[in-house]
Amino acid sequence: MSSKKIYVVRHGQTDYNLKGVVQGSGIDAPINETGIKQAKAFYKNFRHIPFDHIYYSSLIRTRQSIENFLNEEVYQEKMPELNEISWGNYEGLPMDHDENQYYLNMLDKWSSGELDNKINGGESPVDVAKRLSRAMDYILNQGGSHILICMHGRAIRILMTVLLGYDLRYMDVFRHENLCCYELHQAENGQIYLDKYHPSPLKKMEAIK
Repeated sequence: MSSKKIYVVRHGQTDYNLKGVVQGSGIDAPINETGIKQAKAFYKNFRHIPFDHIYYSSLIRTRQSIENFLNEEVYQEKMPELNEISWGNYEGLPMDHDENQYYLNMLDKWSSGELDNKINGGESPVDVAKRLSRAMDYILNQGGSHILICMHGRAIRILMTVLLGYDLRYMDVFRHENLCCYELHQAENGQIYLDKYHPSPLKKMEAIK
């Protein structure tokens, strides 16, 4: 087995992100003006990487975020298995006090080990971990030495536990921001290691100014 570099990036900002409204997999919102700027900055920072396989979820915000990397010479595939967790009846609702408390209570249950719990009509972390495991088995067997994967915040947290062998209860130790990137590598023995976390590129540019 040859070694691989894997870059897992979150999509750019949407208006739902800006308003603090949960999108999940049921809201197919495009990236906004800030998201477009983030995508351009991310491309500028990573255009030197020779990506030869690119994967993104079935939601438009992921493809828009990495479209500058897409061309006829690069293998690319849309994969619904990379979609965000489904928040069911919670998707698209304004974050009032009651909704926020319900969300926080669910996170507490997950961190205490109740990982089969799900919001009404949605998915549990165990559900998402299973489909992401299937997705990564497929991706890592498709070839390619430099792989770019664009997906979603909660799904990324779950994916990191899957790839790095963490207990799923600790998924929240993995932070995420719009257009942040987890840089990993798969060794020749198949083991996957985290090399670096890249924060949002716009945040980096603001710090330089």
